[in-house]
Amino acid sequence: MPLPRAERPSSLRDYAYAQLRDAIVSGELAPGERLRDSELAAWLGVSRTPIREAIARLEAAGLVHTRRAKETLVAPLDDRDAFAAQRIAASLHELAVRDAVSLLAEADIDDMRSANARFTAALKDGDVDAALAADDDFHAVAVRASANPLLPGLLEQVTPLLRRLERARFSTLAGRGSVGDHDRIIAACAAGDADEAARLTRENWLTLERLLTASRTDRPDHQETT
Repeated sequence: MPLPRAERPSSLRDYAYAQLRDAIVSGELAPGERLRDSELAAWLGVSRTPIREAIARLEAAGLVHTRRAKETLVAPLDDRDAFAAQRIAASLHELAVRDAVSLLAEADIDDMRSANARFTAALKDGDVDAALAADDDFHAVAVRASANPLLPGLLEQVTPLLRRLERARFSTLAGRGSVGDHDRIIAACAAGDADEAARLTRENWLTLERLLTASRTDRPDHQETT
C-alpha cells in the first residue's frame, strides 16, 4: 500500500479521491489489486465515508470496478477505454482553446511558455511526474481562460485514464505533448488564430493512440490481422 504524500485539505472526500486516483494512475495501486475500505481508511487517516465516496468517483472514471459481491478492484489497463477517453479529452481541450484565444492575456501566454520550459526540463531529466505536471499546467491555461465552468469536471472524468496508459506504455513521455507541439500552440494563441490553435491542440491530444499502434507494429512478433 502506498504512503500518502500530501497534506489533507479541508475536503476529506476530495483528498481521498485525489490520493487514490494518483496511486492508481502511477501504478502504485496495481491493476487487479483489491481495495478494502478499512485498509484505505487506515492508510489515509480518514473515515470510511470519504473512501466510499472516492471509490464511487473512481468507478465512474473507469479506474476501479466493483463486483456483485461488492469487492472493489483496480481496473485493468484497457487501451480501448483510454482511447475513447482520449477522443473526448481532445474535443474538450479543442473547445477550451477555441474559446480561450480571444480572452488570453499576455500573462497567460507567459504561463504557457513557462509550463513548456518546465516540460522540456523534465523530459531532459527523465522526470515523469514533473513532465506530466508541466503538461497539465500547460493545457490548464486555456481551460482556465475559457471560463467554461463545466470543463474541469468533464476533463477529470477522462484524463486519469490517459495518464495511466501513458505511464504504463511510455515512461519516457517521448510522444504526446511534445515541446514542439506546445511551441506551435503558443504561437497560434499569441497570433490570435483560434482555429489553428484549436486544431493543433486536438492533434496534440490524439497522438497517444498513434504511438501505441506504432509500438505494436514495431514489435518483432506483430502480425497484421484482417
